[in-house]
Amino acid sequence: MTQGDSTIVRFEDVSLHFGATAALDHVSFEMRPGETFVLLGAAGSGKTMLLKVAVGLVRPDSGRVSLFGQEITHLREQDLFDIRARVGILFQEGGLFDSLTIAENVAYPLTNQRILRHADNSNGRGSPRSIDDRVRESLSFVELEETVDKFPDELSGGMRRRVGIARAVVAEPALLLYDSPTAGLDPITANTIIALILKERDLRNTATIMVTHRYQDGHLMANFRYNPNSGQTERVERSAKDASQVSTRFLVMNAGRLVFEGTESELQASQDPYVRKFVRAGGA
Repeated sequence: MTQGDSTIVRFEDVSLHFGATAALDHVSFEMRPGETFVLLGAAGSGKTMLLKVAVGLVRPDSGRVSLFGQEITHLREQDLFDIRARVGILFQEGGLFDSLTIAENVAYPLTNQRILRHADNSNGRGSPRSIDDRVRESLSFVELEETVDKFPDELSGGMRRRVGIARAVVAEPALLLYDSPTAGLDPITANTIIALILKERDLRNTATIMVTHRYQDGHLMANFRYNPNSGQTERVERSAKDASQVSTRFLVMNAGRLVFEGTESELQASQDPYVRKFVRAGGA
């Protein structure tokens, strides 16, 4: 790895097997700051496993994985803690702790990561922000500040997913991983979740990898931006659309292999029957 490398995530010929089954099969790609990757694929194609390998939760059998310019392939678990503190993760179904209040759930990354626990949490004007302040800011970000004392089972599925986003963004990470953020939600709630993901990405220029089964989610990520002046998501103007799509790329996985990587226009133009299945399913 060269000094000054700005790559957020890099996979170099990464493979992972469980018995005779390939979870990842010679996967290579790299991601730069501010980029968005939309990861499509059938169930069991390797999408979630790619996220786990990217942050060192699972070690590959071969190949090299780098995070923030540092190779993590063979790092010990304790050496991964500070690196992972720069990553926010929204797990499938939100992944909240049932026994903790919403405030405690959102605070978890701040209280359980050494680098964050001991950092000078400054708001840029020299005054420190307490964990409570940051938790309330994150819940306000997802418009759920009134839920601080509630427990997850008191919230709807969509609200729990929004709390999961608040927990993922509370540490203001450089990379956010979303594992099927709209799965099981009705279309209106799903679009609300995507709007929040857009808001986080565009306010902080956060690198984003989103696993999804809905092509529509990727279409929204590639064609809409959050406008901080209006507080709304807006379609990218046609004159700026091509430039915008450079930072939004679609990846398609099949049986652990990365079978497509490109822009939405390139995805729509693909003649590969497997790849086209996801475009047709979206209807966008």
